[in-house]
Amino acid sequence: MILLALATTISGVAQEKNAEIEEPKGRTITEVFGNFHTGFGSGNGEGGFALERCYLGYEYHLGNGLAFKGVLDVGKSADVDDYQRIAFLKNAMISWKTGNLTLSGGLIPTTQFHFQEKFWGCRYIRKSFQDEYKFGSSADLGVSAAYRFADWLCADAIIVNGEGYKKIQKNNGLNYGLGVTLTLVKDFHIRLYGGLNESGVEGRKNTTNLAVFVGYRHDRFAVGAEYSYMTNTSGVADADQSGYSLFAMVNLPKCISLFVRFDDLYSRNSKNSAKDESAAILGAQFKIGKYVKIAPNFRMILLKTNETENIYTAYLNCQVGF
Repeated sequence: MILLALATTISGVAQEKNAEIEEPKGRTITEVFGNFHTGFGSGNGEGGFALERCYLGYEYHLGNGLAFKGVLDVGKSADVDDYQRIAFLKNAMISWKTGNLTLSGGLIPTTQFHFQEKFWGCRYIRKSFQDEYKFGSSADLGVSAAYRFADWLCADAIIVNGEGYKKIQKNNGLNYGLGVTLTLVKDFHIRLYGGLNESGVEGRKNTTNLAVFVGYRHDRFAVGAEYSYMTNTSGVADADQSGYSLFAMVNLPKCISLFVRFDDLYSRNSKNSAKDESAAILGAQFKIGKYVKIAPNFRMILLKTNETENIYTAYLNCQVGF
């Protein structure tokens, strides 16, 4: 019904405005994330080359604001041995943009932390905070709408299954989200988001997500700060988690950037305390031509439980994409 209404609207607008027909065009999507890493101290046993993720897809613009996109995500899964790689359908969507309105349907990117991920811009080095600590999924099956009211104000809404793109819909609950992006001063952004994920399972609680992000981007540098709060993690009552992420990046001549980031995750009670940690990253990024980035960096994972030791690791991350 949604697709039929969308197609009818597009047809009506095209006929009413007698718009000039745009030439269809498409592009391939290819991104590969890999690294070499080695541990120090208690982490000495971990090391070697790793292929973290590979995106393969195609995007096709039909004209009049209508576009289709399909992307495969080949990566790790918690359901199989870490040495294996599994292919998932990451995006299978249709979108339509007219004026200040954008509508999307299908297996779409979620809006929970998409803005923060793009602002951070180094997904191949480390996921953004909410993605890294499983506050939500980066893609899901459903519909979304975004509207730009003014140059300084954008709003978006989304309704999806709430179980991510790696699982079929098996529960009756849905995930609802609302977001607002403010740009009150040039290049200074404020992002507010609230979401409700219905459990759909008897005995499980609904999960809510609240997040605020503040970031400033200049030609020479970028800084960002994010705070996130999630109630009833995995549907467990009072298993609340929260945390923050801070990062800064300085751009030097000759396509070189220096970056630093600090994440801190903590739980309301002992139900998730084993996962509580602080993570610090310090490194540099080198752009080699248009399609290749490499980033040597050093990481410290400071665990908040006394059962295991802290982890110190050196990484050489690489992204190839076009």
